[in-house]
Amino acid sequence: MRVLGTLILALQDPGLTVGSSETAPLNLVDLILHAGPVAKGVLLVLLIFSGVSWGIVIFKHRQLARAAKHSTTFLEVFRRSSRFSEVQQVCSGLSASPLVGLFQAGYAELNAQVRSAPEKPEAPASRPTIRSLDAVDRALLRATTAELTKLEDRVSFLATTASITPYIGLFGTVWGIIAAFQNIALQGSSSLNVVAPGIAEALVATAAGLFAAIPAVYFYNSVTSRVKRFANEMDDFSMEFLTIAERNFT
Repeated sequence: MRVLGTLILALQDPGLTVGSSETAPLNLVDLILHAGPVAKGVLLVLLIFSGVSWGIVIFKHRQLARAAKHSTTFLEVFRRSSRFSEVQQVCSGLSASPLVGLFQAGYAELNAQVRSAPEKPEAPASRPTIRSLDAVDRALLRATTAELTKLEDRVSFLATTASITPYIGLFGTVWGIIAAFQNIALQGSSSLNVVAPGIAEALVATAAGLFAAIPAVYFYNSVTSRVKRFANEMDDFSMEFLTIAERNFT
């Protein structure tokens, strides 16, 4: 504990030394550059996890923002139009919306049932009917699953980063402390100049692990929450679509 306390004082004042007339600056960059191969490997792995996580965060932010914008426009068109064929015409320009995938799946099932309905030449012309509303419901459920899979793509990596990087940093910390005690044995001295670099190197690994994990936890929860809102929106849209189909095709 006395060694750790003295180390904290040294980190606050890089020029402070104990048992030596020479200064022993604990600069972060120098610690990384002079770290051992294991410590550098740990930091490299953490850097990769952090970089990939931030790339996923940026990608998902753009994807979900575009999906929300297209969904708002699509719902306006859907509720304003009197025919499904009119809505179908705008779907290609709003493909980022998961609601478009649901609509196209339901619309395709409706068309398939209407076209396969037996013709009765002797009967007067009437509105088209469908044989099974449950089949339309199943088509919407399959489309919902597919759209949620797209929205959740790569999000699991954020959870992995959040859970595993603190342990990788802890491994680097334990290894650094072991190296520090080995250095004490080799030098035959427990002065701060002997102990501090190894322990500081160990603490850098811990800090790097937390630096990778904390943003991953936050953005994983944020993205998951937004995906849940899309899931609720898709459930509401499915009910609305089924209501219209039941009203007009049964």
